[in-house]
Amino acid sequence: MTVTGADIVELDRIAVREAVRVVDLAGGQDWERDTPCAGWTLRRLVAHMAAQHHGFAAAARGAGEGAAHWREPEDMSEPVRLHRAAAAQVLGAFGEPGVDGREFALPELGGTFSGRQAISFHFVDYVVHAWDVAATLGVAVELPDDVLGAALAVARLVPADPARRGPGFAFAPAREVPAGAGPLEETLRLLGRDPEWRPPRG
Repeated sequence: MTVTGADIVELDRIAVREAVRVVDLAGGQDWERDTPCAGWTLRRLVAHMAAQHHGFAAAARGAGEGAAHWREPEDMSEPVRLHRAAAAQVLGAFGEPGVDGREFALPELGGTFSGRQAISFHFVDYVVHAWDVAATLGVAVELPDDVLGAALAVARLVPADPARRGPGFAFAPAREVPAGAGPLEETLRLLGRDPEWRPPRG
């Protein structure tokens, strides 16, 4: 699962920075808002995002098999600061020379993957998570067309087998994609998100 001919490290950097931007908009009671990730508040979603950054950074440096790197932080009293630090860590790791040619151990996905493939997983995840946070806050996600096109190319390669979708897996079952859907909408639907989701009132 790769984006042929694309600079996956740069695409990932853009997606991660957009996720940082939208997380930075949150404050106060926002952290207890429901998100498109069923059962997760925004605080829990950002804890998951930070854990994934730490895990992928460790994987890029040959330590992905260590379970401790993938654990969600226990102290989420300062979500913005914690998320920013985690994002900086993964961007630093992915920015190291030759990273896309390394092998990444990704225990949550059940194996070892080429660096380019592993970074493509992280990339599409952060396009979607940037949208998750933006939707939670009622703001727009801002990503260039080439980034959205590349994310869609990756999303189309994610296995849609129902046995590997749903609770306990990275993505919910795929949703039907209507004719004329744009690249972000199609990506979200292919990965189980409802592009029409809005935060509950109240």
